[in-house]
Amino acid sequence: MRRALGVVTALALLGGVAFALIHDDPKKDTVTTVTGLIGSEKRAFFENDQVKAELAKRGLEVRADSTGSWTMSEQARRNPGLDFAFPASAAPAREIQHIWNLQDSPLVPFYSPLVIVAHAPVAKVLQRNKLADLDEVSGVWTFRMDEYVKALKNKGRWEDLADAREHAELSGQLFVTTTDPDSSSSGAMYLALLSYVANNHQVVSDDAGLAAVKDVVHTANALQGIQKSSSDEPFRDFGSGIGNPLILAYESQAAALTLQGKPTGDMVVMYPDTTVYSDHTVVARTPEGRRLADVLQNDEVLRDLEARFGLRPQAKPEAFANLLREKKPTFAPDLTAARIKQATLPSLDNLLKLTAAAKGTK
Repeated sequence: MRRALGVVTALALLGGVAFALIHDDPKKDTVTTVTGLIGSEKRAFFENDQVKAELAKRGLEVRADSTGSWTMSEQARRNPGLDFAFPASAAPAREIQHIWNLQDSPLVPFYSPLVIVAHAPVAKVLQRNKLADLDEVSGVWTFRMDEYVKALKNKGRWEDLADAREHAELSGQLFVTTTDPDSSSSGAMYLALLSYVANNHQVVSDDAGLAAVKDVVHTANALQGIQKSSSDEPFRDFGSGIGNPLILAYESQAAALTLQGKPTGDMVVMYPDTTVYSDHTVVARTPEGRRLADVLQNDEVLRDLEARFGLRPQAKPEAFANLLREKKPTFAPDLTAARIKQATLPSLDNLLKLTAAAKGTK
């Protein structure tokens, strides 16, 4: 498994996108350059001119390579001189901490739950067949994970669902499209979520738990064929009207479209009734890295900018809700109030075993 991960890492290194957040300031010598790694889903945020300007006001110029969160640990191992690493979830962050021999608790400036996006007619078919629910008061959609796991186990097909035959695109086995769990954090977290639900809402923590869920995670993965390495790709395919009817995405991706005034059509955002949060975690190796983590969490302007990119600031979650109130598609202002539960994530070792089971390599 680790050897396979190394191959993916090498490919990611070749295809990675490097960029610099440069502020053209005559007082250049007062600005500290901070180098690191970021998850590819945060590239647009860090490339934003307002974000660059606010960081420069705080005396920081960030130079970062963007890559999949699950290839980041190997890059961190090969580049011990970096100031920080910023994956999309806690598991790769813990691995990087171990590689860099760090003891401090890393900061989580913002987070984003995983959601499932679909077009409105598809969501209504799911609702008719008790795979999704719509709160008529709040307008928030939820996706019923236990029913979905049953459908996977029973090889459920779209054609078997009431009203599905009215939609030509709804054919074949029902599944959610995700990214490659070998290289992408969202794909790996989907396996964590699926395994948690399939294991009677308990985290997979041993070989017995793994044995109980290996068939369902393998089915969910095998149905997808070739998977993309970045969450941007299937989400863009969805926006273009191609690909599978159900796409796993970060809430921030859908929210950013709305907040930037881009067309969303009849897109519906469904929250798995049990989901996982993408805790964007800064692993700071140097004092400069810690300065960056601190401003991302505590700078008021940056917190508001994070919310404008659809992210939920840890220190100010209401910023997200305030921006999206009355907008379409509907987002859950408060996840707890919407009765959306959070799954417990397995250890990195067990997550790697789940990935191997999903890929059919173990």
